[in-house]
Amino acid sequence: MSMVQTILALTWFFLPAGVANMAAAISRYLPILDYPLDGNKKFYGQPIFGSHKTYRGLFFGLLAAIIFVYIQRWLAPSLAEYNIVDYQHSDIWLFGLMMGLGVMLGDLARSFIKRRFGLPPGQPWFPWDQLDWIIGAIIFTYWYQPLPWGMILIAVILAVVVHPLVNYLSYLAKIQNHKF
Repeated sequence: MSMVQTILALTWFFLPAGVANMAAAISRYLPILDYPLDGNKKFYGQPIFGSHKTYRGLFFGLLAAIIFVYIQRWLAPSLAEYNIVDYQHSDIWLFGLMMGLGVMLGDLARSFIKRRFGLPPGQPWFPWDQLDWIIGAIIFTYWYQPLPWGMILIAVILAVVVHPLVNYLSYLAKIQNHKF
């Protein structure tokens, strides 16, 4: 597989993770499930995650990942050269759930650590803002679809490069408050 094909295959593989990450952020405009995951509790005087990490974001992030994996299954035959997963013979529901859980829990872990450092929600924290979701997705899907270390490295590099671009476009579209 050429480098371009590898990049496209990894992009296709992790697209449900990126969609889950965006869906959680975009869901803030919906008036349901707006309850903090940490129940506004504190850990050594700091919020555990922060009031902005809600059941709504968790729900819609997971739902988006699952739905997008089903879309991938539907499109897989026409994109066979980029399929890392055998979408036709895999438990797509489980794969989408694990991809979404990895993204959401990676994001929660980063928020937990940011609160320990006293960083406010939404403040950029390079490179962790770019890495939390992809590392979570890699960890949670590795048992299901292990990737070679070289592909993992490429995926991490892509996340660091592409994530700020997506954030900037989200900022221009007024979905996000910060450019990066």
